Amino acid sequence: MNEQLKQALVAKLTALADDELILAHRDSEWTGHGPILEEDIALANIAQDELGHATVWYGLRSALDGSDPDRLAFFRDAGEFRNCELVELPKGDWAFTMLRQYLFDVYEALWLSAATRSTYRPLAEAAAKVVREERFHLQHTQAWVERLGLGTEESRRRIQAALDEQWGYAQQLFVPLPGEALLVAEGIVPDLAEVKEAWLERTTEQLRKSGLELPLKPGYQPASRQAHTEHLWSLLAEMQSTARWDAEAKVW
Repeated sequence: MNEQLKQALVAKLTALADDELILAHRDSEWTGHGPILEEDIALANIAQDELGHATVWYGLRSALDGSDPDRLAFFRDAGEFRNCELVELPKGDWAFTMLRQYLFDVYEALWLSAATRSTYRPLAEAAAKVVREERFHLQHTQAWVERLGLGTEESRRRIQAALDEQWGYAQQLFVPLPGEALLVAEGIVPDLAEVKEAWLERTTEQLRKSGLELPLKPGYQPASRQAHTEHLWSLLAEMQSTARWDAEAKVW
């Protein structure tokens, strides 16, 4: 792999890992606050899985450039993160969290399925492992979208409001990084345009089946992964506080 491809892959792996890490933190904020005990445990497990996926992607980056995954997670400032803005939005209510997780899960399941055919063997093997867990996540969150959309007038109002707010943000999942076209040409990563087409087909069908309406005006649609909402700064301040206070802190 030449240096140009290597740097493009490092950037892509970083974005993949950052998405998972920040989403995991948002999901973890529900621990002890879920609507029922069963769902409290289920979302805590999903958060743990997402954190594990972040570790996989940071690990693949480390194999390429020798970076330290812990330093990437706990000692970068917000401007250095490459996660999409969707995952850093505050957790909101249960409908907001389930809708966000569902939109992300569909994208991730489709991307991972395609990535199992990557010409870069470590990526293909990692995707094959992660996609098995992601299918369970998708099954869970899809059921919640349907349950809330077809439930009471209040539950439908809440999840429709979440969809209206998130639909534009979700489009950022399909904005390629600089240099990503080189990776696609070499068969290293899937083409996001193809993933988006499949994502739109699947989400549109499921959302309508759940009694929801796609926003006619999707609102804010981030055009790159260079900028972030103000919410990422406060999230990182909490997530990184222990490591920055004591870099040698360990869990015994």
